[in-house]
Amino acid sequence: MARGKERAWQRMLSGRRLDILDPSPLDVELSDIAHGLARVARWNGQTIGDYPFSVAQHSVLVLELYRALNRDAEPRALLYAVLHDAPEYVMGDIISPFKAAMGGNYKEVENRLLGAVYLRFSLPATPPAALQKQIKRADREAAFLEATHLAGFDAEEARRYFGEPTFPVFEFEPFEKLIRPWPTREAYDRFVEVVEKLAAELP
Repeated sequence: MARGKERAWQRMLSGRRLDILDPSPLDVELSDIAHGLARVARWNGQTIGDYPFSVAQHSVLVLELYRALNRDAEPRALLYAVLHDAPEYVMGDIISPFKAAMGGNYKEVENRLLGAVYLRFSLPATPPAALQKQIKRADREAAFLEATHLAGFDAEEARRYFGEPTFPVFEFEPFEKLIRPWPTREAYDRFVEVVEKLAAELP
């Protein structure tokens, strides 16, 4: 007897059933994204502090770094920035060396999920290439700060993997509040607050 189609969906706490391989924006809920990202640890949990440094908190850090690097950024660009790792609420945060070792169509699945998330928040599924590059820069800045202040990297090693940081820590005003690992509920609330505010500001 032929086997049926393999299950490729996950039931979310909102009640939605998200098809991971063919995601619909209609099944994407902010509460599910925030819930998942607030519980996914960056650096496979290998960070100092009383709490894991979550992907939700990383997303807010990237947003603030992007904002600092692009002072005139519009809400649309800022929303792209804070949602850049949204697929990890389903896929988890797989460290870059492991992604490279996995190969296959991992990136394709991730991009389909990301496109569905963007559409859910009234953004085009694919941001402009220049904007993607700017967000990637902020993401690398965040990785440098996390690596050196939370994950045990020395500055020279972090520069080798993530590049030279733009901001000395003492020049980036929100740094101390953003790098201290937040409790899960705080990470959830702050991520939701930022996304809702930016979504409300879209033209």
